[in-house]
Amino acid sequence: MKCPFCGEDNTRVIDSRPADDNSSIRRRRECDDCGKRFTTYEKVETIPLIIIKKGKIRETYDRKKLESGVIKSCHKRPIPVEEIEKCIDRIETKIFNLEQKEVESTVIGEIVMDELKALDQVAYVRFASVYREFKDVNTFMDELKKLLN
Repeated sequence: MKCPFCGEDNTRVIDSRPADDNSSIRRRRECDDCGKRFTTYEKVETIPLIIIKKGKIRETYDRKKLESGVIKSCHKRPIPVEEIEKCIDRIETKIFNLEQKEVESTVIGEIVMDELKALDQVAYVRFASVYREFKDVNTFMDELKKLLN
């Protein structure tokens, strides 16, 4: 495993335990060259999941895209990184628990919105404004009213 700090591949595992979701292994590693520590996760390799986008275009599932959307929604919010990671893990678990080879992006969007609504209302509205493609202020206000009720 390469060290993310110095790039050397001379690292060793100093601690290993199940991750919070019990479906992966969390490993603490230490670089023998620079001495810095970092965390890696080991997961079971799964069959590639295909996402069906709005234009019926198909692409393989990419966790980085999910992370990017959630992190952008939570930008400058008082949410600990650990909570954001747990939220992303819950979303991913729900997606894979659908046990489908192909999932429409709208299904994933709704799962993300449900999780963000529970995590942070501002992050939820930010995500919803992009996901639902609000056309004007009235559409935005309608979503806010739903949130307040």
